[in-house]
Amino acid sequence: MTTQLRHSPEAARLERLYDAPAALVWELCSTVAGLEEWWTTDGFETRVTSLDLRPGGLLRYTMTATAPEQISFLRDAGVPLTSELCKTFTEVVAPTRLAFLSLIDFVPDREPYDHLTTVDIVPAGERTNVFMTVDPLHDEPWTRQHRSHRHYELDNLEAALRRRLT
Repeated sequence: MTTQLRHSPEAARLERLYDAPAALVWELCSTVAGLEEWWTTDGFETRVTSLDLRPGGLLRYTMTATAPEQISFLRDAGVPLTSELCKTFTEVVAPTRLAFLSLIDFVPDREPYDHLTTVDIVPAGERTNVFMTVDPLHDEPWTRQHRSHRHYELDNLEAALRRRLT
């Protein structure tokens, strides 16, 4: 069963071509060990606390600042160094598609809302195309920042694939 949600017309489609087999990309996107290896932004580490990979299932994880710049920024802003995050899967089509809602509940003076992301994994011979479709957030500055984080995550995925293949 899937709950197919439609992306906003303003959604961005981020594309990457990896020199890795699709099965390995799927593994890194769908297992605790795989996600902990790359699912983070610059200067943070991720620890998955639970993963229920099915529509309606949850991914729960913590992100902890590890780099001096991020630690300093968060301390100066009065924000904890570790945040607990949760995503709800809306589609799981192994080994080609994941879609999930992220609860955006950390924006000051803004009511929490759900944000949709879809990841499509498409084999291309010995290589793999990954298409990440990302809805906009509530305004342009937050949307730009969020898309920047997603690009960084895709860079991390490439590095994780290289480590696994060497």
